Amino acid sequence: MKPFNVHRGLVAPLDRTNVDTDQIIPKQFLKRIERTGFGEFLFYDWRYTPQGTTKDEFILHQPRYKNVSVLVAGRNFGSGSSREHAVWALSDFGFRAVIAPSFADIFANNSSKNGFLAVVLSENEVAEAMRRAREIEAYHLTIDLEKCQVRDEQGFLANFRIDEFVRHCLLNGLDDIALTLQHGAEIAAYERQHPVPQSVLRLAR
Repeated sequence: MKPFNVHRGLVAPLDRTNVDTDQIIPKQFLKRIERTGFGEFLFYDWRYTPQGTTKDEFILHQPRYKNVSVLVAGRNFGSGSSREHAVWALSDFGFRAVIAPSFADIFANNSSKNGFLAVVLSENEVAEAMRRAREIEAYHLTIDLEKCQVRDEQGFLANFRIDEFVRHCLLNGLDDIALTLQHGAEIAAYERQHPVPQSVLRLAR
């Protein structure tokens, strides 16, 4: 997966709490078998009417938030079902990270396994970032995973904590498969020392 080191991106404020995965990517769009193509359905019920017309008042339809890559949201982001598609939809839309006071555990885990960063800041820090995103035109934040910092060019600076193993995987672009392949030599040596019995091979045929 794509490593996450330092990212500077345009910020969109989503001032809502308990944003669940069915709001992030509604269930009717889960029929695809690929990981791509979900971005156009992100927050679909908030972005479009039942007739499919655009809700221009929604934050992501406002011209000033075009090409955003950092989302700032309320607490308990990503709650609800465990669908990994929620992270795929955010990534496919163009987001690289979400900042919130708290996340659902499964969403945070799915994020890290897809190279997507879920940053936990305090309620006050998130509120300040949202305020700046609303009031400052073309507001950007820099998320520095190497220093575990979120900062802007107007003096905002916040430190965040992250599990060191998760941080290592994100910095180096390591998903579960890549982690396993790091031990390819040891796996091959084990297989040489423990050959599959012929009786098992015959059953496999």
